[in-house]
Amino acid sequence: MGSKIRLGILGGGGDSLIGVLHRVALSMFDRYELVGGVFNPKWEENIGFAEQIGISTGRVYKDFETLISEEVKLPKAERMEVISVLTPNFLHYPMAKKLLENGFHVICEKPLTTTYEEALDLKKTKDLSNSIFAVTYTYTGYPMIRQMRKMIEEGELGEIQKVDVQYFQGWINPIIHDAEKRAATWRLQPEKSGISCCIGDIGTHAFDMIEFVTGLKVKQVLSDLNYVYQDNQMDVDGTVLIRFSENVKGVIRASQIATGEENSFIVKIYGKKAGLKWNQENPNYVQYLQEGKALTVLKPGHAYNSALSLDGTKLPPGHPEGIFDAMGNIYKGVAKAIKGETYDAAEYPSLEEGMRGMNFIEQTVASHIEGNIWKELD
Repeated sequence: MGSKIRLGILGGGGDSLIGVLHRVALSMFDRYELVGGVFNPKWEENIGFAEQIGISTGRVYKDFETLISEEVKLPKAERMEVISVLTPNFLHYPMAKKLLENGFHVICEKPLTTTYEEALDLKKTKDLSNSIFAVTYTYTGYPMIRQMRKMIEEGELGEIQKVDVQYFQGWINPIIHDAEKRAATWRLQPEKSGISCCIGDIGTHAFDMIEFVTGLKVKQVLSDLNYVYQDNQMDVDGTVLIRFSENVKGVIRASQIATGEENSFIVKIYGKKAGLKWNQENPNYVQYLQEGKALTVLKPGHAYNSALSLDGTKLPPGHPEGIFDAMGNIYKGVAKAIKGETYDAAEYPSLEEGMRGMNFIEQTVASHIEGNIWKELD
């Protein structure tokens, strides 16, 4: 396996949930060493956080530009090899682009950028480099999601004919009804978050999940979004009709004002022969529905699962695995790619998937603004 991959982090300091998730994930398979980064734009908090998590402060930099300039001075055998970008959305594009231009591999939070145009430009930059680029659609790392993908790929459901995905949260409900709070929340600020809040944040997870598990590409969308207040520029709820083809259709329902909901991400895929159902809040079970047969419940760690699912399973059957494990599987896939090892294309979401997500966000918002009409995806 050789030496560990030297990794840096941008953002994710303090009590950031996403920061904890990434740091635990990178440590899971002993493939990475966290060597430094820029965890916070305030120097005192930046250096204090590095000391708190126990890494050397010698490669904790005052800002992103300094990180780049100092790291490229180091011998190739010492410099950071991959950087995780965990900053607010508006920083993803400029940071990822400069990282690619300077020879770093990139692991980037979603959404990939704030505009589809930026995503296309990032794709051009990546194609000119030899860098690996992953976008952390975390839920694709769950073993039973990977099992669903393989079952569909192998024809166990038959031709797909209906898709229904729901992603409901309630976290923004107490914020949206307070004018001061909604004005101060970065996710509701277009200059920081992009043109969409709900669809850009969790709707894009649902969109990526559909294409990931089915292997199909969404061709058209028709949306109806909810902003709740006229002074709020960002959607916080929405329903999106999707078409794969004339006879294969579905729906994405996403909301951040579903009062009382925590992280209700439910995926239902129906084919001519069978159907599959999965719930993120109980992720170790997939319901397998077949006409005229008793409901079958599949669980991780058993020999009946695919090699891809089993590769992402760390514990014996009956021991629950969760979102840290899912992210860890993505980091493992990236490590395999960086090291030139054999890996399945499903082991980490690519820049292309992030680019598809941006196309989806923009066309979904355009569909709503233009009068709830069908819009084509590239």
